Amino acid sequence: MEHDVQQPVSAEELKAQQLLEEKEPDTKLRTYKGPLGHVITVMFLVWSAYQIYANTFGVVDAMTLRTWHLLFLLVFTFLLFPTYAKEKRERIVPPVWDIVLLAVTLFAFGYILKNYTVIAKRGGYSLTADLIVAGIALVLIFEGARRACRNLAVLGLVFLLYNFLGRFLPGDLGHVGFSLKRVLNHMIWGSQGIFGVGIGVSATYIFLFVLFGAYLKYSGFSQFINDIALTLVGRTAGGPAKVAVLASALLGMINGSAIANVATTGTITIPMMKKTGYRKEFAAAVEAVASTGGQFAPPIMGAVGFVMAEFMGVSYTAVLLAAAIPAFLYYLTLLFAVHFEAKRLGLSGLSAENIPNAMVVLKKQGHLLIPLVVLIALLSFGFTPLFAAVVSIFATVFASWLRKETRMTWSVIVQATVEGARSAISVGMSCAIIGVIIGTVSLTGLGLSFGYLILKIVGDGQLYLGGLMVMLMSTILGMGVPGVAAYVIVATVSVPVLIQTGAIPMAAHMFCLIYACLSNITPPVAMSSYVASGIAGSDQTKTSLIAVKLGLTGFILPFFFLDNPVLLLGSVPGTPVLVTIRAITTSSIGVIALSAGLQGYLFSRLSIIQRILLVASGLLFIETRLVTDLIAVALFAIVIAIQYSQKKALEKERIV
Repeated sequence: MEHDVQQPVSAEELKAQQLLEEKEPDTKLRTYKGPLGHVITVMFLVWSAYQIYANTFGVVDAMTLRTWHLLFLLVFTFLLFPTYAKEKRERIVPPVWDIVLLAVTLFAFGYILKNYTVIAKRGGYSLTADLIVAGIALVLIFEGARRACRNLAVLGLVFLLYNFLGRFLPGDLGHVGFSLKRVLNHMIWGSQGIFGVGIGVSATYIFLFVLFGAYLKYSGFSQFINDIALTLVGRTAGGPAKVAVLASALLGMINGSAIANVATTGTITIPMMKKTGYRKEFAAAVEAVASTGGQFAPPIMGAVGFVMAEFMGVSYTAVLLAAAIPAFLYYLTLLFAVHFEAKRLGLSGLSAENIPNAMVVLKKQGHLLIPLVVLIALLSFGFTPLFAAVVSIFATVFASWLRKETRMTWSVIVQATVEGARSAISVGMSCAIIGVIIGTVSLTGLGLSFGYLILKIVGDGQLYLGGLMVMLMSTILGMGVPGVAAYVIVATVSVPVLIQTGAIPMAAHMFCLIYACLSNITPPVAMSSYVASGIAGSDQTKTSLIAVKLGLTGFILPFFFLDNPVLLLGSVPGTPVLVTIRAITTSSIGVIALSAGLQGYLFSRLSIIQRILLVASGLLFIETRLVTDLIAVALFAIVIAIQYSQKKALEKERIV
């Protein structure tokens, strides 16, 4: 694989790029000709070097790191993100108004860097100048968010206004009201607003793992994943769809963006599925569902797992273990759904000449797995995720040098660094504006008030009814928002509600994470489904509805582990090993039965009664109690017996 050769762009790739630019602001940035373009490249390299230094070898306090991180974010936002949609993209210098914004940004955050410790030493008492700078910083953050993550900026503004207008709301959601001075102090000079956990995780986990993902991409890892998926399942029934599932899952867990994943892998997998014989709506839905699940699939989980660990105060290993089985069942459902659909339609796999030789693939590209092995090994031995990420970045470069075809030259390393840092901007600005949301919740007590309101509606101890309301809220709040940002918003408001209704913390957080991610395929917004349907040329609504059906395990599984979290490995201390093994086994059979019932095929076409029995048995299998498992076995056995007798009858007819 030669990095520097310009590959021709297909029609599907052009269409995907257009859709991505329409839905993702960070894909349509300004480009600068002349010296400024080179200066920005150097700035990206400096920023990346600083982030690596501060998170590993350097001794930098949290507030200093977060302030510098936000300063870099705003500088790059005002340099690269256009002020309005139809603005000219190619420039020599930025517009005058952005030069002014850059100067104001440097002044405001320079002031914060110099005076934060001073204000802390005098007990948090702020002078008029401090409040003016805080107001300027808040306006700058909202302007940056408006450009980089518009939907989230609007949501942040609603929360900010709630600080002032909440006094006029009746009932439990109202509050006494807060002065402008109190709000500015809390948001800028406090530790629970802009410079709280949101920008904290952006300055640490998110930046480093986004950078790691970019290095993997430029090392040729994406092509390796596609080739190895072809060797594993390409020749089986519906092989292209299974390739899409495996490739999108593996890449999605690294890049953390379901939409970007659809736009990249979908340009290859969707046309391949359509050519094999799948309907265009089904092909688009498969890609959308597969790309979405990567956000909660270990070992990287699109960096959101590290945020969850930070929120809960547990090790990342605990989060990884808890997410393993839900992610496995989600993708097992999808694999069997495309398999049964292929059988129902009579589709075959790819021909042998289109399948690369497994040993050749491993020989030529297997060394690209080294960074992931290093990452998992370091995490397993108890090293911090930050240290593991940095070492894995260097391991990626080292692994690429093992073969000439994948060798990352200096120019490729620069490209990977620039792309990684650039990709971190929109997510970082999302985390910055999330600080307004978290700050509002902590200042006004909105989380407690909201939880009390839901408890009044659903009643104390009504876990499933409370879960239903949180599911709806999680799906709505997560629409059109990056995975990490969606989880942080949902967790801030919803997790306390679930815990108050009886869920354990790990189950509550995982519940919110999965539904926040699934908003990517949930109508009416369904961003992943929209991009996938655009590539496939399919109907968006039909694609979204099929995607919901294919991802049904993701929608129903959280309700099962909410009350009985045995499937969240390690979350219930003292659980017998045999109980865990039985739960995993029966749940796996359950999702297969569920897939067969929904697609209408097991060993042959299913009648309506057989489909109902399979769906019922699938749900009972997923419920991990012994009684429900026994009932599920009986129902499943009935369907298998009917299918077997029908098959024998057909064979006799053919003989006659």
